[in-house]
Amino acid sequence: MTNTDTTTGLTAVSDATFARTVLDASLPVLVEFTAHWCPPCRMIEPVLTEIAAEQSGRLTVVQLDVDANPVTTAAYAVLSMPTLMLFRNGAPIRTLVGARSKRRLMNELSDAL
Repeated sequence: MTNTDTTTGLTAVSDATFARTVLDASLPVLVEFTAHWCPPCRMIEPVLTEIAAEQSGRLTVVQLDVDANPVTTAAYAVLSMPTLMLFRNGAPIRTLVGARSKRRLMNELSDAL
């Protein structure tokens, strides 16, 4: 089961739901590997919320709490937060580390979408 955070509008995924929600998705999926104690993660949340709304039907944006989901975090060797990983057809195709502006993030993802 996936949960949508009512404050951000972003879907939360877990170790249990990652394969179904991200790897089996028909659209590209941008995963934010995040933690509640991470200030840059909180800074990028509004950017991701805007992108999720604007790119609906073209891109799915989800969050994975690294502390609560160590299996997926380790499987993708995530060591820094936030790590943004773009998946297409079940495979990661782009990895970005750190908070960034909406414009910069969209520029960095544009050729992959």
